[in-house]
Amino acid sequence: MKIMIFIAFLSILSSFFSCAKQDIADAKKPEQQKPNVLFICVDDLRPELGCYGKTYIHSPNIDKLAASGAVFTHQYVQVPTCGASRYSLLTGMLPKTGGHLSNEACHNFISGKPETEEPETFIHQLKRNGYYTVGIGKISHYVDGLLYGYTEPVGTEYELPHSWDEMLLNPGKWVTGWNAFFGYADGSNRQSLNRQVKPYEMGNVGDSGYPDGLTAELAVGKLDELAKKEEPFFLAVGFFKPHLPFNAPKKYWDMYDESKLPLSPNPFIPENANKAGLHSSGEFNGYKLGDEEATLEGPVSDEYARKLRHAYFACVSYTDAQIGKLLDELDKLGLSGNTVVVLWGDHGWHLGDQLVWGKHTIFERALRSAFIIRAPGKTEGRTISKVVSTVDIYPTMLDLCDVEMPHETDGKSIVPLLDNRVASWTEASYGYFRNGISLRTERYRLTKYFRNAEPTVELYDHIADPNETKNIAAEKPEIVKKLTPLWEKGNTGLYNQ
Repeated sequence: MKIMIFIAFLSILSSFFSCAKQDIADAKKPEQQKPNVLFICVDDLRPELGCYGKTYIHSPNIDKLAASGAVFTHQYVQVPTCGASRYSLLTGMLPKTGGHLSNEACHNFISGKPETEEPETFIHQLKRNGYYTVGIGKISHYVDGLLYGYTEPVGTEYELPHSWDEMLLNPGKWVTGWNAFFGYADGSNRQSLNRQVKPYEMGNVGDSGYPDGLTAELAVGKLDELAKKEEPFFLAVGFFKPHLPFNAPKKYWDMYDESKLPLSPNPFIPENANKAGLHSSGEFNGYKLGDEEATLEGPVSDEYARKLRHAYFACVSYTDAQIGKLLDELDKLGLSGNTVVVLWGDHGWHLGDQLVWGKHTIFERALRSAFIIRAPGKTEGRTISKVVSTVDIYPTMLDLCDVEMPHETDGKSIVPLLDNRVASWTEASYGYFRNGISLRTERYRLTKYFRNAEPTVELYDHIADPNETKNIAAEKPEIVKKLTPLWEKGNTGLYNQ
């Protein structure tokens, strides 16, 4: 009898603790239901992918992400250079001074500052609101988040001192982050070889024979750790390729028939435009053993152009494979159902377009980049053609994570576009560089330069002329006049100082 009473008592006690445990779990539920975030940054990634209709590109993993996400076909960065573009991403702000156009923007405006009520980045705000934040690779400008020069020992000061719980990079045989960023398969790098290198390499190595393979390995391992944490996580992973040098394992080069790759549809300076809005591909020509020099006097040979495009596309496919490893790990860990995945290219890149090999212009090729969001319950293989901007990502991420916006930014949340509940949307994105400001609307690109070289106003019709081959500002003054008030909204006074 006593045994039966004791067993009954244990049953009641067990039931009590089970209910108490469930009550505690229910109390935690709202916090636990916040989505995780996997934020993937890719350097120099133009929207030349299968999911953007480019059937000659091998990008199966990004295409698979797009099939369950939302592909933004008209996402524009604010500044066509790495550091400044990422500053706008992280802060949600348009450039207001010349310093905001520099690769050192985060360094000069964020690094070394004490923590204040205003968060330094949207990642900092997520961290303040219960997210465990991890960065791997190039998220801000400095490739491992630490401040030091190309040829210096690894630094100890963080570029974003308050945003990360962890900031990681495995530089492998290249020893430092910057050496890895400009690394070749034998462990050498552009700096150590005094730029006496080609701007491309087909390495007879596996994925980990170049740095992005090591980054993917590190990120996969970190996902396994983060899956065991109670708090939601924000994991940012920054891949180097297809940034110069265009180095990738041979198996990705082998995916392409070089002779069948398309050339640029506009390898010339636009009609009625001034070459002052372009440049002589200095970064590209800095690889001193290039087969030919790129200039504004005329295009490189078709043979060399195809070789370079082959190299760039091989790098895209290499990075695509690394992204696939992360997405597969999310599925394996059962995290996909509650993880927002973002893929963002920090700007576009001219592949011979307008005679340029590089970024650093405010033409379409340099400002338009890849942008895909997969948000559980909100995206199911949609294509969104509305014009959006990199500065919109800050409020969007906080909106998706149900975190309060700490202050007003220059962007606006695109979650209403994901929810398909927008009655009206102002389609306007602003780009800044080369003493100019460029407005992109649904149909037109209006650019005004603060310079003496004429013409100072350029207008391109993207329905009639999607490759920006002819400036029609003089022919269509009424359109310039109509668009100017909207252009003025993007004039932050940057060039009036």
